[in-house]
Amino acid sequence: MTGPERTDEPSEASKPVRTPRAGRDLPAAIITGAALLIPAVLGIMFFPLLLIMVAVVLLSMGVWEVARALETQGLRLPKVPLFLGAAAMPLSAYFGGVEALTLALMVTCTAIAVTAALLHVEDPGRSIMSSMFVACWVPYLISFAVLLLSQPDGQWRLAVVVLLVVSNDTFGYIVGVLFGKHPMAPKISPKKSWEGFAGSMGGSIAVGVLASWLIFGEPLHVGALLAAAVVVAATAGDFSESMVKRELGLKDMSQVLPGHGGVMDRLDSLVFAMPTAYFVIVALTRDSGGVPLG
Repeated sequence: MTGPERTDEPSEASKPVRTPRAGRDLPAAIITGAALLIPAVLGIMFFPLLLIMVAVVLLSMGVWEVARALETQGLRLPKVPLFLGAAAMPLSAYFGGVEALTLALMVTCTAIAVTAALLHVEDPGRSIMSSMFVACWVPYLISFAVLLLSQPDGQWRLAVVVLLVVSNDTFGYIVGVLFGKHPMAPKISPKKSWEGFAGSMGGSIAVGVLASWLIFGEPLHVGALLAAAVVVAATAGDFSESMVKRELGLKDMSQVLPGHGGVMDRLDSLVFAMPTAYFVIVALTRDSGGVPLG
């Protein structure tokens, strides 16, 4: 009677699990990205109120994620004014412009302080300042996307800015996976490489130049400058979220978006990109005096 056959093949349990080089489930990321992008594009081009509704849902989820993450540090954040602010800010930007958006932020911050006092939250100073940080970081800055709609050719302007943000992520991902060897900030975001950043910059500038030429009929340097500013701002937004997660000891803000992690793991690039794009467009384009849409 012979013993069991010897094999040098490792068991299934002992085999290492292979993960994508860039740390993502790419098919799931593409499907989720399309599910987010399609209604956003439809809203931008044809149904602005659909875009506002999508924004309110995503901003509310983003507020929930960041507040929940901060509460792991023993804080208690007044969430009701944060959720109301996440709805009020894009609506205020749509109907009243930049002044109404700023007013909505001020009202939200006041409501945060009043609610914290009424609830007698522990450590009120840190709680209030953390809540105001959430209000500024998530709904206020991203609501500048809505302000772009009030500019001349506003729907196309916003569509191009969204395309530039997508180009930044896509070209950076592809070039980083293929050629990335030199991390930009290894302690903050180890997978972000200078090669990927160069890919983001080159690809996005090409998209921006083509948009200026084919869509707006304006000097090519406008599209190039806008694209460069968006790439820098989007990268800064990505690093900012990475620093927040590292400080809180989190890998992702949540797991609600397959292949992407949390909502803020997708909105992080927009946080600084949208206000940057708004001010660059106002500064560089002709007849840029926008008016409220409502």
